Formats: sequence, C-alpha cells, structure tokens
Amino acid sequence: MTATADLTADLTAGPAAAPAAGAAAAPTADLFTADGRLRAIPRRPARRAALLDHLAATLFEPARVYSEREVNEALKTVHADFPALRRYLVIGGQLARTKDGSAYRRQQQPESPAGAIPAVL
Repeated sequence: MTATADLTADLTAGPAAAPAAGAAAAPTADLFTADGRLRAIPRRPARRAALLDHLAATLFEPARVYSEREVNEALKTVHADFPALRRYLVIGGQLARTKDGSAYRRQQQPESPAGAIPAVL
C-alpha cells in the first residue's frame, strides 16, 4: 500500500473529532468519498470546525514543524482547494504558522490542559 493509500485509509477510517463539551457530535465520515477525498468544504462553521479538527489530527503530528510544501502535499491528498483548507486550519487554530508562512505546526486545542492557542509560532 502506498503512503497516499495509507493516508486515504486513515482519513476514511479515522475517528471523528471529539465535540466540545455540551456540543452535539458532528461526524465527518459523510464528508468524504469512498476513496477518501473530501466532497466539499462545509460552509456551516460547526461542520467545518469538526472537519478541520479531524484533518489536523489525521494529517499532522503534534509538535512537528512542517514546511508549507509539506502542508500543501498533505492537504492535496484530500481536496483540490488545499490553499483554502490551509487557511481555515490556521484561522481555526488547528495549525500555527510563522509570520513569513514558511513553517507550520499542529496546535493543541483549547479543551486541552495547555490552554490558549497562539496564532503565530
């Protein structure tokens, strides 16, 4: 199995992001085709947030620094509009990036004991 096939299998079989306390579960499995591609980026903020949490947890290791090219390549395996996904991940706090945009890192979520999410590395 290739790395892309492994990633696709992980995306379609991986667990959905845990909902925030008191929030209803927002499963992400129905957002993907059978081959692991994202059908469309959800417009509803709650669905998009669940998707972004899922993508961050599935595609990016905590504390590892990624180049912009690595982030783009990972997101291309999911959807053609990888720049939009990258932007949403940064705005949503799932990824932090340096001011010059050359390096990215997965962030801890606010529910975690570490607390707040910095916007810039």
